Amino acid sequence: MGDLDGAGRFDGEGLESDLEPDDDNLEAIEREIAAAAQTRRALVVLVGDRASDDERTGELMVELLEEDGYRVDAVVTSPSEKREVRMALETAVVGGADLVVTVGGVGVGPRDLVPEATRKVLDRRLSGIEQALRASGLAAGSTEAGLSRGLAGVSGSTVVVNLADSRAAVRDGMATLGPLVSHVIEDLGRWRV
Repeated sequence: MGDLDGAGRFDGEGLESDLEPDDDNLEAIEREIAAAAQTRRALVVLVGDRASDDERTGELMVELLEEDGYRVDAVVTSPSEKREVRMALETAVVGGADLVVTVGGVGVGPRDLVPEATRKVLDRRLSGIEQALRASGLAAGSTEAGLSRGLAGVSGSTVVVNLADSRAAVRDGMATLGPLVSHVIEDLGRWRV
């Protein structure tokens, strides 16, 4: 196989002559590279203590995110503890996810601590997204979404959003999030080096 020359260029030694790309192959390769570069990565954090509900919600989240063009790196579960939720969020941010969505833990109960954990991770809040999620949730008849204390914001170059855990809140939340989060990710991408 070939090596890099002193200027950092590939010298081409060892390539088979019949492997030279033609125009059709180059276009296909360029499309694949562009598609791979545009693939957005997401991670889902399910917060709570109900394993059977978590599995169904996780499957729904993966389906909805993939429909929006995301590659879901993982669906992780976290107990309803601030420290554990914060660690899951920080891991996703350090791992370079474009979007992290938490599901659950945004109500007013004593174990609903996701907003408090999320606040510690965010660099900037996205109040417009928070308001849009609550308004669309109420309009769709999802009391949980409408009364959610969930936050949305940016940590580094990762968008972090908290959703309520009812299926209606998840479905409506993801429909509302799609165009808003895409815009934020595009803006953040302009500043990446």
